[in-house]
Amino acid sequence: MNIRKANHQDIEPIMQLIREAVSLMQAAGNQQWDASYPNADIFTQDINAGYLWIAEIDSVVAGVIAVTDKQEEEYGQIPGWDITERAIVAHRLAVSPHHRGKGLAAALLQQCEVVAREQHIELLRLDTNTLNRPMQNLFMKLGYHMAGEITLHNRPDQQFLAFEKRL
Repeated sequence: MNIRKANHQDIEPIMQLIREAVSLMQAAGNQQWDASYPNADIFTQDINAGYLWIAEIDSVVAGVIAVTDKQEEEYGQIPGWDITERAIVAHRLAVSPHHRGKGLAAALLQQCEVVAREQHIELLRLDTNTLNRPMQNLFMKLGYHMAGEITLHNRPDQQFLAFEKRL
């Protein structure tokens, strides 16, 4: 497995991975993502900002994650969370259905810690749909603590659980 920053040539393989992941999510009843989100424009913005990382297996894009220092304003819904405190935030974590069970999601989340340490940031935050139990379990396995439930402006009909971890 190789983890590296994504480039523009990675967009189509990332979108193929996303289409496959969305299909599985929706089959499991999780409508967190759909045909409109996440999309190629968002991933292009992530690449341009230097936020997008991929995991490759045998030179094939097998996983993706956006790692940013921009917190969602909705994180302010969590009692006790100061969204002005510097934090590394993970978004758009997905693993190809063909490569599940190989530790890719955990490795991509570990990349968040690498970025945090490089930037001297001690706080990690992320969220996932309340229906995404596998992701919630992974977060807790990796030492994240659930802090509360939020509603995101781009998905007002859904609820999300917010997690954080201090290094």
